[in-house]
Amino acid sequence: MVSKRTDLRWGVERRLEFIEFRLYWEGHVNRSDLTGTFGISAQQASSDLNRYLGMATSNMAYDKSAKAYVRTDSFKPLFLKPDAGRYLAQLKSIGDGLLDRHDAWAGASLDFASPPTPARGVKSEILREVIAAIRRREALEIRYQSLSRPEPMWRSIEPHALGFDGFRWHARALCTIESVFKDFLLSRILDTRSTRPAAADPATDTDWNELITLRICPHPALSPNQRRVIELDYGMDDGVAEISVRRAFLYYTLKRLGLDTDPEARKPEDQQIVLLALPTTAEKKSKNAEGAA
Repeated sequence: MVSKRTDLRWGVERRLEFIEFRLYWEGHVNRSDLTGTFGISAQQASSDLNRYLGMATSNMAYDKSAKAYVRTDSFKPLFLKPDAGRYLAQLKSIGDGLLDRHDAWAGASLDFASPPTPARGVKSEILREVIAAIRRREALEIRYQSLSRPEPMWRSIEPHALGFDGFRWHARALCTIESVFKDFLLSRILDTRSTRPAAADPATDTDWNELITLRICPHPALSPNQRRVIELDYGMDDGVAEISVRRAFLYYTLKRLGLDTDPEARKPEDQQIVLLALPTTAEKKSKNAEGAA
């Protein structure tokens, strides 16, 4: 294999990486894969395949019956860094309707499904204004509907980041009414208006900037074989997995992992994992989650 990758234009290198992606995950690649994905001519696709073959001679061989290049047993990626998480994330994005199957590199010949995620009504113009306020370090007036109040109200926030709790998008911002940093659900921002320079320093949002390490292990009441499979599920090392999370997102993380309730309240087969120790800073529900309800 020739490992030289110098003097390649970005577009060419991208297509060569795609060839490797299809070889690694699908086992084969042909001209139509390239023309369909990148909108290039058949002649250019042939040129890319020949270029790749010249750089990685032992990675693929032409199968006349399949009319495609197939992965060889000696395949070693030159451009691609195989990542199961990224591959599955593409499949989920397709399943959620965020990515068209024809625009994705993954799942070309694979049937898959995932539970539907309820659509969140984030308005594009609202998101645009929040992003602009973050980038320009500005305070933003928002008309916000909180479940703690019967009617929406205008309030001023100083957003400095966006966050995703697994289901909903938040703006992480200083609430100027209470002078504390909170999470504001983007879908509950009904309107925006005037801005002004922000006064708060994002570095003072300690809950956002502080990382907490959660240590989880299989439920001790599981059998040895059951514990081993849970260790594989969560990528545990010596029976323990460490998860780093911002303190501001601790509540959401514990809830999503099913660790926000007494583990004895559920069957071990349902609970599956337990915390080795709950950080002393953990709370059942974050007091600064304006949109958590």
